[in-house]
Amino acid sequence: MKFRLAFLTVLVAFAVATFAQEPPLRVFIRAGKKTHGVGEHDYPQFLTDWKKLLSERGAAADGALSFPRAEQLAKADVMLIYSGDAGTMNASERERLLAFTARGGGLVVLHDGICGNDADWFKTVIGGAKQHGVTNWHRGKLELAFTPLNHPITKGVGNFTLDDEMFHTLHLAPSLTVLATTEHNGEAVPQLWCYEQGSGPKSSRAFVSLQGHYYRNLSTVPYRGLLLRGIAWAGKRDVNLLTKPEDFPR
Repeated sequence: MKFRLAFLTVLVAFAVATFAQEPPLRVFIRAGKKTHGVGEHDYPQFLTDWKKLLSERGAAADGALSFPRAEQLAKADVMLIYSGDAGTMNASERERLLAFTARGGGLVVLHDGICGNDADWFKTVIGGAKQHGVTNWHRGKLELAFTPLNHPITKGVGNFTLDDEMFHTLHLAPSLTVLATTEHNGEAVPQLWCYEQGSGPKSSRAFVSLQGHYYRNLSTVPYRGLLLRGIAWAGKRDVNLLTKPEDFPR
């Protein structure tokens, strides 16, 4: 009798622990065809590498070199966008994107994924956007200066320098939350931000980071850690769900 009771106690405890676990964060990577030179804008390599990285960190990762179909987005919690001019979408793609965010789907947009042919529309979805055809970029050594906000994505991260590309003269929504800036012509220009719409379980979150012209930078620390935190935050999970201590070396 005692053995049976102990066995049932262990069984119940195991069942409770199993059902208490959150399901894996589901991430769809919207990549695209490679552009620019060697080591630049390598979207296909990102799709390969980050599907592997995210899977190793416990996420359920999928992706494609094109805009996801409705059934693909239905299986995602977060769409991670790293593709040239990703803000340029046809009517069907816009409809799918807005349906995704309306049911609470999160967005993470990297580098020129913010660029498109209608920046005034795209900024209402991700908080800020770059208009295609406008020369508003600069490459070189950039110091990312983090705002004093105690935001979960950037908590504990100090300023650091990247040899990369920055964008300026952006179309920005007034309600975005700036996380980091870099200087251009004496002005502090937003380079990382987050943006939230709605409230409750169907609220949508977007995290945007403008660097990533040089593919190698997406693997550097602590920049990689910030991106991983941003993905988890956009998916409404603990920001360190996907990170490891080595992502933020002391």
